[in-house]
Amino acid sequence: MGLSEALLPEFDQEMENTRKTLERVPDGKFDCKPHEKSGTMGWLAAHVASIPEWMSMTIETESLDMAPNGVAMQPPPPPKTRKELLGQFDKHVAKSRKSLAGASDADLMKNWAFLNNGRELFAMPRIACLRTRFMNHIIHHRAQLGVYLRLNNIPVPAIYGPSADEGQM
Repeated sequence: MGLSEALLPEFDQEMENTRKTLERVPDGKFDCKPHEKSGTMGWLAAHVASIPEWMSMTIETESLDMAPNGVAMQPPPPPKTRKELLGQFDKHVAKSRKSLAGASDADLMKNWAFLNNGRELFAMPRIACLRTRFMNHIIHHRAQLGVYLRLNNIPVPAIYGPSADEGQM
């Protein structure tokens, strides 16, 4: 079994769990934030929805420079509705799954670098990036989004076991 074949079932499970969480973000709460240092629910949900795009980018490119020639990349406009949010997420998931399914072990063992104005911040094998910078990252922010849901009395979906709102899976 190749590396991509081994990672695909986990990818599918985590994307399903992430979609269940994003489906709970209500249109009327995008501006909600639990603390002055926190981002809004809309910002966090948009970030979670965009993370799958990083997987295909990591597989299909050698590096990403966040500020090429000293000019910071501009983020795409955030979704304004849950429908837009889920549409972006689904598009990114489909592209990333296709990229992952088509990646060879040799592709996944090649280094990928993260740059800022040409300066390398880190480089590691793509497979390590996919696990740490993609899978772990989306799980982390999805959990934060679950806290936002809880604080707004929105039922939190069962992910790895029952939630207080969904006693059975």
